[in-house]
Amino acid sequence: MIELTQVHKRFGQVHAVRGVSFRIEPGQIVGVLGPNGAGKSTTIRMITGSMPPTSGRVSVDGLDAVDDSLEVRQRLGYLPEANPLYPEMSVAGYLRYRAGLFGIRRSHRAAAINKVIDRCWLSEVTHRRLAHLSKGFRQRVGLAAALIHDPPVLILDEPTNGLDPSQIAETRSLIRDLAGDRTMLLVSHILPEVERTCDRIIVFAWGEIRADGTPDHLLSRGRATVVLEANAPTPDALVSALRALPGVSGIETAALDDGWVRATIEGKSRETDLREPIARACRDANLLVRELRPSKESLESLYLRLVQDEPGPAGKSKPGATP
Repeated sequence: MIELTQVHKRFGQVHAVRGVSFRIEPGQIVGVLGPNGAGKSTTIRMITGSMPPTSGRVSVDGLDAVDDSLEVRQRLGYLPEANPLYPEMSVAGYLRYRAGLFGIRRSHRAAAINKVIDRCWLSEVTHRRLAHLSKGFRQRVGLAAALIHDPPVLILDEPTNGLDPSQIAETRSLIRDLAGDRTMLLVSHILPEVERTCDRIIVFAWGEIRADGTPDHLLSRGRATVVLEANAPTPDALVSALRALPGVSGIETAALDDGWVRATIEGKSRETDLREPIARACRDANLLVRELRPSKESLESLYLRLVQDEPGPAGKSKPGATP
């Protein structure tokens, strides 16, 4: 349904998108995740035909997003981060206006409007002016406007940006309800937003794709860690006993009460089991161990590790950028 092939986008000297390729099949709910400035919104604008790629190809339903821009836009429902509304219009009036923009015949507009009002839970505010609505209701109106022509693809750019917790929960529930019968692309820099809503995650950083897969697949590529509590005189003493162990990529320590130290020891791969060498090292250093347990890397820590490294000089991530 959506396919990008070696897409680049430059703004003068700024290389905003660097060789991005991915394919989204019909019916998938895909989250595009990354920090601000990662290239997410630029990529979305190229998919929607708002701007052309510098090089590479973007297609939707087999149509080129540049050469067949009008046909592509007819197949897309797009809610940009800055939700474009006219505050002086009523909800119903705005939806009539959007229906006209998409070429829906007059005889069909009332049915289309009623359908999205019902689908987006707007019946109680149908005749109110947009200026008088809460941010949560304005987001629902934006979703309704994106759905008015019943597109097979729905793209939402930061749909919960600026909402309070209750509005976020309502919008998240609405998105899940809408996702059953269309391909959906959800863009966000908030990990829980994507993790709870999407069945596939594409991680962007520095204009590149750093990871692509289901949450479980991404976690399977993470690193294993071990949590240790030992009675070392200082955190540095515990680090000295462990730093030379093969398979250890990092150690974080914290001093506890009564001479105990807690350490989180990170392995170089998810398959590395460090418990036995850690136990032997503590024994050799005459350290008493009261806790030694494995701990898998969380999606949050994996995400932070994926996005931290800048790209190399040829547009490739520095070593260590991906697990």
